[in-house]
Amino acid sequence: CFFILGLRVTVLLTSSLMVLGAGLRCVPVSDLEIRKKLIHGGQLLNGLAGPTVMNAAPFLSTTWFSPDERATATAIASLLNYLGAAGAFLVGPLVVPSPNGTSHLSLVSQSNTEHIKDRIEAVLYAEFGMVSLIFSAALAYFPSRPPFPPSVAAASQRLSYRRSFCRLLSNFRFLMIALAYAIPLGVFSGWSGVLDLILTPVHVSQVDAGWIGFWSIVGGCVVGIAMARFADFIRGMLKFILLLLLSGATLASTWFTLTCLTSVTHLPLTTATLYTSCILLGIFLNSSVPIFFELFVETVYPVPEGITCGVVTFLSNVFMGVLLFFLTFYHTEFSWFNWCLPGSCLLSLLLILCFRESYDRLYLDVVVSV
Repeated sequence: CFFILGLRVTVLLTSSLMVLGAGLRCVPVSDLEIRKKLIHGGQLLNGLAGPTVMNAAPFLSTTWFSPDERATATAIASLLNYLGAAGAFLVGPLVVPSPNGTSHLSLVSQSNTEHIKDRIEAVLYAEFGMVSLIFSAALAYFPSRPPFPPSVAAASQRLSYRRSFCRLLSNFRFLMIALAYAIPLGVFSGWSGVLDLILTPVHVSQVDAGWIGFWSIVGGCVVGIAMARFADFIRGMLKFILLLLLSGATLASTWFTLTCLTSVTHLPLTTATLYTSCILLGIFLNSSVPIFFELFVETVYPVPEGITCGVVTFLSNVFMGVLLFFLTFYHTEFSWFNWCLPGSCLLSLLLILCFRESYDRLYLDVVVSV
């Protein structure tokens, strides 16, 4: 979409899908079957807008920012998107109360059910208001590109769709680094989505699980932007940064998994240890996203940024979907799910160790500018 329609039209199309999707979820229909279909339809439209939101950062940074600002711009644009997910971890438990303190849903009173319904509708209306405001702002002012290209790469010609996909699928180094990104991030996305279920057997409440998810994302945003700024100051260090982050993710995920097996490992199982290990894991993995994005673009340049990041995001969603599919069959015990985390991080670390980095886009900017 970026390559064909331009940045402005794509953003307007994406935000309009979000407005329509959020609006469908707010339609006051008394028929529950119709209401369910409207909600599913709204979620579908919101999902269609997702790829643009997730993949726009590298294209935006290349179009608008100079080579010594690109990694930072990619980090800010991609990681601020994660703050919405961080807010969701808090909004759910704090705005919408749990049915009760136990798992016996049959004991929920009618008045409590109506109160929960009203709170859920309040969240839906608030989300509709926010996306409508974003759409209005983009409609009022969101240019596709600056008056003058900030770099040689921003003004250069890119490959067509057909040639781009052929280049990506035939590039073994890209496939290696794409799997290094997609496997741990896909597993982590699926794992964090059911974090409250995973922590319930170790007596961690829904609210505590929400705070764990919130701080892991916020910490990942802060560390990710700091790492990206470091990458802008000292170029050619993307692989080294990823090795550091994924080493930390492997250690943190192993610590969490062994802590949950306290009957076997006899490690102390406390709220502090669970908080620390989960938050560290989220920080290391979330902060690696913009570094991966920059390395993808550098590796396969002149393939358009949107196509490159779209492919790796699709792969990440595939791994997340496969993991959640197995969860529907093995949902009574989560130790296997927890072991998927350190396994995926370790595999990604090994792939990055074997990866030979190159900086084709940066080389073009430096050589041609000189």
